[in-house]
Amino acid sequence: MASQATGAAVQSAAGDSRSRSGKYLTFKLAGEEYGLEILRVTTIIGVMEITAVPQTPSYVRGVINLRGKVIPVVDMRAKFGMATTADTSETCIIVVEVRKGAEAVQMGVLVDSVSEVLNIAGDDIEDAPSFGGAQVDTEFILGIAKAGSSVKILLDIDKVLVGTDAVVETGPE
Repeated sequence: MASQATGAAVQSAAGDSRSRSGKYLTFKLAGEEYGLEILRVTTIIGVMEITAVPQTPSYVRGVINLRGKVIPVVDMRAKFGMATTADTSETCIIVVEVRKGAEAVQMGVLVDSVSEVLNIAGDDIEDAPSFGGAQVDTEFILGIAKAGSSVKILLDIDKVLVGTDAVVETGPE
């Protein structure tokens, strides 16, 4: 029991990796694997007709009509500054629920492909690395998961989609 308490203290000092443990939906973008908390995923759908909306940031692909509800779709490649590519048969939209304050909003994220759901232990998740003196914003990274011989970048989907250049505008809080 004492070793558990010591381990908990170490984890707490390192960003409490235990609170990040859980199930993650993993997906690919430009050959790299990312993950987001499965509890934030509403549904996964194949690419459907996306209606472009004028005057939106370049990473906003447009909106879809999903079961009578209009949902904005963000191209994750464009959002992360990667080269965009044509949609393929594996391209899909992951519909997630994001929070801004007390409001919950559904948004779609366009990804190259969905991989799998992984159960990741807190001990297998590390904080985002320091990139030395370089000014690299890693605030949207929940952690880096070690899964076998590979790593998965775990995303804080709220910070990705509702950051300073937010897609979701909810008005004054």
